[in-house]
Amino acid sequence: MIQPKQSLRSKFAQTSMRLTSSALLAGALLCSSPAFAVSKDMVQLQTQIQQLQDAVARLQQSNDERMGVMKDLIQQSADSVNKMAISVESLQKQMQAQHEAQSTKSDQVSGQIQSLNDSVDEIKARLATLQKLMQDVQGQQQSMSANMQNAPASGGSPSPAPATPAADTPTTGPAPVVRKGKPSANVPLAAEPAGPAVPPADDLYKTALGDYMAAKYALAASEFSDVVKNYPDNPLSGNSYYYQAEVDYRDGRYQSSIKSYDSVLQQYPDSNKVPVSHLHKGMALIALKQTDAGVKEFRTLIQRFPNSPEAMQARSKLSGMSIPVTPKH
Repeated sequence: MIQPKQSLRSKFAQTSMRLTSSALLAGALLCSSPAFAVSKDMVQLQTQIQQLQDAVARLQQSNDERMGVMKDLIQQSADSVNKMAISVESLQKQMQAQHEAQSTKSDQVSGQIQSLNDSVDEIKARLATLQKLMQDVQGQQQSMSANMQNAPASGGSPSPAPATPAADTPTTGPAPVVRKGKPSANVPLAAEPAGPAVPPADDLYKTALGDYMAAKYALAASEFSDVVKNYPDNPLSGNSYYYQAEVDYRDGRYQSSIKSYDSVLQQYPDSNKVPVSHLHKGMALIALKQTDAGVKEFRTLIQRFPNSPEAMQARSKLSGMSIPVTPKH
Protein backbone atom coordinates (compact mmCIF):
# COMPACT_ATOMS: atom_id res chain seq x y z
CA MET A 1 0.00 0.00 0.00
CA ILE A 2 2.95 2.34 0.54
CA GLN A 3 4.19 2.10 -3.02
CA PRO A 4 0.90 3.26 -4.55
CA LYS A 5 0.94 6.31 -2.25
CA GLN A 6 4.45 7.16 -3.32
CA SER A 7 3.55 6.78 -6.95
CA LEU A 8 0.57 9.06 -6.48
CA ARG A 9 2.71 11.66 -4.73
CA SER A 10 5.33 11.46 -7.39
CA LYS A 11 2.69 11.80 -10.08
CA PHE A 12 1.18 14.78 -8.24
CA ALA A 13 4.56 16.37 -7.90
CA GLN A 14 5.30 15.83 -11.56
CA THR A 15 1.91 17.23 -12.47
CA SER A 16 2.48 20.25 -10.21
CA MET A 17 5.87 20.80 -11.76
CA ARG A 18 4.39 20.60 -15.19
CA LEU A 19 1.64 23.06 -14.29
CA THR A 20 4.19 25.41 -12.76
CA SER A 21 6.40 25.19 -15.82
CA SER A 22 3.43 25.78 -18.03
CA ALA A 23 2.39 28.78 -15.96
CA LEU A 24 5.92 30.16 -16.01
CA LEU A 25 6.17 29.64 -19.72
CA ALA A 26 2.80 31.26 -20.26
CA GLY A 27 3.80 34.21 -18.07
CA ALA A 28 7.05 34.54 -19.91
CA LEU A 29 5.21 34.47 -23.18
CA LEU A 30 2.73 37.02 -21.91
CA CYS A 31 5.51 39.33 -20.69
CA SER A 32 7.62 39.15 -23.90
CA SER A 33 4.74 39.66 -26.45
CA PRO A 34 4.23 43.45 -25.95
CA ALA A 35 7.95 44.12 -26.18
CA PHE A 36 8.15 42.21 -29.44
CA ALA A 37 5.14 44.10 -30.87
CA VAL A 38 6.60 47.50 -29.94
CA SER A 39 9.93 46.61 -31.51
CA LYS A 40 8.24 45.62 -34.74
CA ASP A 41 6.27 48.93 -34.90
CA MET A 42 9.45 50.88 -34.28
CA VAL A 43 11.18 49.06 -37.09
CA GLN A 44 8.28 49.78 -39.44
CA LEU A 45 8.21 53.44 -38.35
CA GLN A 46 11.93 53.78 -38.86
CA THR A 47 11.58 52.18 -42.27
CA GLN A 48 8.81 54.60 -43.23
CA ILE A 49 10.83 57.54 -41.92
CA GLN A 50 13.81 56.42 -43.95
CA GLN A 51 11.64 56.07 -47.04
CA LEU A 52 10.18 59.52 -46.41
CA GLN A 53 13.65 61.01 -46.01
CA ASP A 54 14.73 59.37 -49.25
CA ALA A 55 11.66 60.77 -50.99
CA VAL A 56 12.37 64.26 -49.58
CA ALA A 57 15.97 63.99 -50.72
CA ARG A 58 14.88 62.97 -54.21
CA LEU A 59 12.33 65.82 -54.29
CA GLN A 60 14.99 68.28 -53.14
CA GLN A 61 17.33 67.06 -55.85
CA SER A 62 14.56 67.34 -58.44
CA ASN A 63 13.73 70.87 -57.26
CA ASP A 64 17.39 71.84 -57.40
CA GLU A 65 17.61 70.56 -60.95
CA ARG A 66 14.43 72.39 -61.93
CA MET A 67 15.61 75.58 -60.27
CA GLY A 68 18.82 75.32 -62.23
CA VAL A 69 16.88 74.90 -65.47
CA MET A 70 14.62 77.83 -64.54
CA LYS A 71 17.64 80.01 -63.78
CA ASP A 72 19.08 79.15 -67.18
CA LEU A 73 15.77 79.94 -68.87
CA ILE A 74 15.44 83.21 -66.95
CA GLN A 75 18.97 84.17 -67.91
CA GLN A 76 18.29 83.31 -71.54
CA SER A 77 15.04 85.31 -71.43
CA ALA A 78 16.84 88.27 -69.86
CA ASP A 79 19.51 88.11 -72.57
CA SER A 80 16.82 87.93 -75.24
CA VAL A 81 14.97 90.89 -73.70
CA ASN A 82 18.20 92.90 -73.56
CA LYS A 83 18.96 92.07 -77.17
CA MET A 84 15.41 92.97 -78.13
CA ALA A 85 15.65 96.25 -76.24
CA ILE A 86 18.89 97.06 -78.03
CA SER A 87 17.30 96.17 -81.37
CA VAL A 88 14.22 98.28 -80.61
CA GLU A 89 16.38 101.22 -79.56
CA SER A 90 18.46 100.88 -82.71
CA LEU A 91 15.29 100.67 -84.80
CA GLN A 92 13.89 103.75 -83.09
CA LYS A 93 17.08 105.66 -83.82
CA GLN A 94 16.97 104.56 -87.44
CA MET A 95 13.30 105.55 -87.73
CA GLN A 96 14.03 108.90 -86.09
CA ALA A 97 16.96 109.48 -88.44
CA GLN A 98 14.83 108.49 -91.42
CA HIS A 99 12.02 110.74 -90.23
CA GLU A 100 14.38 113.68 -89.81
CA ALA A 101 15.97 112.97 -93.19
CA GLN A 102 12.53 112.68 -94.77
CA SER A 103 11.39 115.88 -93.10
CA THR A 104 14.54 117.65 -94.29
CA LYS A 105 14.07 116.30 -97.80
CA SER A 106 10.42 117.30 -97.71
CA ASP A 107 11.39 120.83 -96.66
CA GLN A 108 14.02 120.92 -99.39
CA VAL A 109 11.58 119.64 -102.00
CA SER A 110 8.97 122.13 -100.86
CA GLY A 111 11.52 124.94 -101.04
CA GLN A 112 12.63 123.83 -104.49
CA ILE A 113 9.05 123.62 -105.69
CA GLN A 114 8.37 127.04 -104.26
CA SER A 115 11.44 128.39 -106.06
CA LEU A 116 10.20 126.77 -109.25
CA ASN A 117 6.80 128.36 -108.74
CA ASP A 118 8.46 131.72 -108.23
CA SER A 119 10.51 131.19 -111.37
CA VAL A 120 7.38 130.18 -113.28
CA ASP A 121 5.65 133.33 -112.09
CA GLU A 122 8.59 135.40 -113.22
CA ILE A 123 8.62 133.64 -116.59
CA LYS A 124 4.88 134.22 -116.95
CA ALA A 125 5.40 137.90 -116.24
CA ARG A 126 8.18 138.09 -118.80
CA LEU A 127 6.09 136.22 -121.36
CA ALA A 128 3.22 138.63 -120.78
CA THR A 129 5.60 141.55 -121.31
CA LEU A 130 6.97 139.97 -124.47
CA GLN A 131 3.45 139.32 -125.71
CA LYS A 132 2.57 142.95 -125.16
CA LEU A 133 5.72 144.06 -126.98
CA MET A 134 4.85 141.77 -129.86
CA GLN A 135 1.36 143.25 -130.00
CA ASP A 136 2.86 146.74 -130.05
CA VAL A 137 5.24 145.75 -132.84
CA GLN A 138 2.39 144.20 -134.81
CA GLY A 139 0.35 147.36 -134.33
CA GLN A 140 3.25 149.47 -135.58
CA GLN A 141 3.72 147.17 -138.57
CA GLN A 142 0.01 147.40 -139.41
CA SER A 143 0.16 151.19 -139.11
CA MET A 144 3.23 151.38 -141.36
CA SER A 145 1.59 149.08 -143.88
CA ALA A 146 -1.53 151.24 -143.93
CA ASN A 147 0.57 154.40 -144.43
CA MET A 148 2.46 152.76 -147.30
CA GLN A 149 -0.80 151.79 -148.97
CA ASN A 150 -2.13 155.36 -148.69
CA ALA A 151 1.11 156.90 -150.01
CA PRO A 152 1.06 158.06 -153.78
CA ALA A 153 2.70 155.82 -156.33
CA SER A 154 6.12 156.95 -157.60
CA GLY A 155 5.97 159.27 -160.70
CA GLY A 156 2.28 160.09 -160.34
CA SER A 157 0.65 163.30 -159.34
CA PRO A 158 -0.37 163.54 -155.72
CA SER A 159 -4.03 163.38 -155.00
CA PRO A 160 -5.57 166.63 -153.92
CA ALA A 161 -5.77 167.02 -150.19
CA PRO A 162 -9.17 167.77 -148.72
CA ALA A 163 -9.78 171.39 -148.07
CA THR A 164 -9.46 172.30 -144.45
CA PRO A 165 -9.92 175.67 -142.86
CA ALA A 166 -6.70 177.49 -142.17
CA ALA A 167 -5.59 177.46 -138.64
CA ASP A 168 -5.06 181.20 -138.63
CA THR A 169 -8.46 182.06 -140.13
CA PRO A 170 -10.54 183.70 -137.44
CA THR A 171 -13.96 182.32 -136.84
CA THR A 172 -16.98 184.54 -136.79
CA GLY A 173 -18.92 185.11 -133.65
CA PRO A 174 -17.84 185.32 -130.05
CA ALA A 175 -15.17 182.94 -128.78
CA PRO A 176 -16.46 180.07 -126.64
CA VAL A 177 -16.07 180.47 -122.94
CA VAL A 178 -14.16 177.64 -121.26
CA ARG A 179 -15.32 176.84 -117.74
CA LYS A 180 -14.61 174.20 -115.20
CA GLY A 181 -17.36 172.10 -113.75
CA LYS A 182 -20.61 171.10 -115.42
CA PRO A 183 -20.59 171.79 -119.18
CA SER A 184 -23.19 174.09 -120.72
CA ALA A 185 -24.29 174.47 -124.32
CA ASN A 186 -21.36 175.35 -126.61
CA VAL A 187 -19.11 175.62 -123.53
CA PRO A 188 -16.43 172.87 -123.42
CA LEU A 189 -14.91 171.65 -120.19
CA ALA A 190 -11.38 172.59 -119.34
CA ALA A 191 -8.96 169.71 -119.69
CA GLU A 192 -8.12 168.19 -116.30
CA PRO A 193 -4.44 167.54 -115.68
CA ALA A 194 -3.77 163.86 -116.37
CA GLY A 195 -2.25 161.88 -113.49
CA PRO A 196 0.74 159.59 -113.86
CA ALA A 197 -0.05 156.51 -115.91
CA VAL A 198 -0.14 153.24 -113.94
CA PRO A 199 2.06 150.54 -115.49
CA PRO A 200 0.32 147.34 -116.57
CA ALA A 201 -0.23 144.63 -113.98
CA ASP A 202 2.35 142.37 -115.62
CA ASP A 203 5.02 145.04 -115.43
CA LEU A 204 4.27 145.89 -111.82
CA TYR A 205 4.28 142.23 -110.83
CA LYS A 206 7.48 141.52 -112.75
CA THR A 207 9.29 144.38 -111.01
CA ALA A 208 8.00 143.32 -107.57
CA LEU A 209 8.95 139.69 -108.12
CA GLY A 210 12.42 140.67 -109.29
CA ASP A 211 12.99 142.70 -106.13
CA TYR A 212 11.66 139.82 -104.03
CA MET A 213 14.05 137.37 -105.67
CA ALA A 214 16.86 139.87 -105.01
CA ALA A 215 15.94 139.82 -101.28
CA LYS A 216 14.69 143.42 -101.38
CA TYR A 217 11.72 142.40 -99.29
CA ALA A 218 10.50 145.79 -98.08
CA LEU A 219 10.54 147.26 -101.59
CA ALA A 220 8.95 144.14 -103.05
CA ALA A 221 6.14 144.24 -100.47
CA SER A 222 5.34 147.83 -101.45
CA GLU A 223 5.34 146.92 -105.14
CA PHE A 224 3.11 143.89 -104.56
CA SER A 225 0.77 146.20 -102.68
CA ASP A 226 0.57 148.40 -105.80
CA VAL A 227 -0.44 145.37 -107.86
CA VAL A 228 -3.22 144.50 -105.41
CA LYS A 229 -4.42 148.11 -105.18
CA ASN A 230 -4.52 148.83 -108.91
CA TYR A 231 -5.52 145.40 -110.24
CA PRO A 232 -7.60 143.63 -107.56
CA ASP A 233 -9.33 141.37 -110.11
CA ASN A 234 -6.14 140.24 -111.80
CA PRO A 235 -4.95 136.70 -110.84
CA LEU A 236 -1.50 138.17 -110.22
CA SER A 237 -2.98 139.96 -107.21
CA GLY A 238 -3.41 136.54 -105.54
CA ASN A 239 0.29 135.89 -106.01
CA SER A 240 1.03 139.39 -104.73
CA TYR A 241 -0.94 138.73 -101.52
CA TYR A 242 1.02 135.51 -101.07
CA TYR A 243 4.41 137.21 -101.39
CA GLN A 244 3.31 139.97 -99.02
CA ALA A 245 2.46 137.21 -96.52
CA GLU A 246 5.87 135.63 -97.09
CA VAL A 247 7.63 138.91 -96.34
CA ASP A 248 5.64 139.31 -93.12
CA TYR A 249 6.31 135.69 -92.15
CA ARG A 250 10.07 136.15 -92.65
CA ASP A 251 10.02 139.18 -90.36
CA GLY A 252 7.99 137.36 -87.68
CA ARG A 253 4.78 139.32 -88.26
CA TYR A 254 2.74 136.14 -88.17
CA GLN A 255 -0.67 137.74 -87.57
CA SER A 256 -0.25 140.03 -90.57
CA SER A 257 0.97 137.14 -92.71
CA ILE A 258 -2.12 135.10 -91.76
CA LYS A 259 -4.37 137.91 -93.03
CA SER A 260 -2.58 137.93 -96.39
CA TYR A 261 -2.73 134.12 -96.63
CA ASP A 262 -6.48 134.35 -95.94
CA SER A 263 -6.80 136.87 -98.77
CA VAL A 264 -5.27 134.32 -101.13
CA LEU A 265 -7.48 131.48 -99.86
CA GLN A 266 -10.74 133.45 -99.86
CA GLN A 267 -10.43 135.83 -102.81
CA TYR A 268 -8.36 133.71 -105.23
CA PRO A 269 -9.39 130.07 -104.73
CA ASP A 270 -8.04 129.08 -108.17
CA SER A 271 -4.57 130.48 -107.55
CA ASN A 272 -1.63 128.09 -107.61
CA LYS A 273 -0.57 129.63 -104.28
CA VAL A 274 -3.53 128.14 -102.39
CA PRO A 275 -1.80 124.90 -101.19
CA VAL A 276 1.34 126.66 -99.96
CA SER A 277 -0.83 129.36 -98.36
CA HIS A 278 -2.62 126.66 -96.34
CA LEU A 279 0.75 125.20 -95.28
CA HIS A 280 2.41 128.46 -94.28
CA LYS A 281 -0.74 129.73 -92.57
CA GLY A 282 -0.71 126.58 -90.41
CA MET A 283 2.96 127.14 -89.58
CA ALA A 284 2.25 130.77 -88.66
CA LEU A 285 -0.62 129.69 -86.38
CA ILE A 286 1.63 127.18 -84.63
CA ALA A 287 4.28 129.88 -84.23
CA LEU A 288 1.59 131.93 -82.45
CA LYS A 289 0.92 128.92 -80.11
CA GLN A 290 -2.46 128.35 -81.79
CA THR A 291 -1.69 124.66 -82.28
CA ASP A 292 -5.27 123.46 -82.76
CA ALA A 293 -5.93 126.00 -85.50
CA GLY A 294 -2.60 125.15 -87.16
CA VAL A 295 -3.37 121.42 -87.09
CA LYS A 296 -6.81 122.13 -88.58
CA GLU A 297 -5.17 124.09 -91.40
CA PHE A 298 -2.76 121.19 -92.12
CA ARG A 299 -5.67 118.73 -92.22
CA THR A 300 -7.61 121.01 -94.56
CA LEU A 301 -4.61 121.14 -96.87
CA ILE A 302 -4.25 117.34 -96.84
CA GLN A 303 -7.95 116.90 -97.53
CA ARG A 304 -8.10 119.42 -100.39
CA PHE A 305 -4.76 118.64 -102.03
CA PRO A 306 -3.78 115.11 -100.87
CA ASN A 307 -1.16 114.52 -103.59
CA SER A 308 0.55 117.90 -103.42
CA PRO A 309 4.09 118.35 -102.06
CA GLU A 310 2.65 120.75 -99.49
CA ALA A 311 0.33 117.98 -98.22
CA MET A 312 3.32 115.66 -97.85
CA GLN A 313 5.10 118.31 -95.82
CA ALA A 314 1.97 118.84 -93.69
CA ARG A 315 1.86 115.09 -92.94
CA SER A 316 5.50 115.25 -91.91
CA LYS A 317 4.80 118.19 -89.60
CA LEU A 318 1.89 116.38 -87.94
CA SER A 319 3.96 113.22 -87.54
CA GLY A 320 6.74 115.23 -85.90
CA MET A 321 4.16 116.60 -83.46
CA SER A 322 2.81 113.05 -82.79
CA ILE A 323 -0.61 114.13 -84.06
CA PRO A 324 -2.68 111.84 -86.32
CA VAL A 325 -3.60 113.13 -89.77
CA THR A 326 -7.24 112.14 -89.25
CA PRO A 327 -8.85 113.44 -86.04
CA LYS A 328 -10.01 110.79 -83.57
CA HIS A 329 -13.74 110.64 -82.91
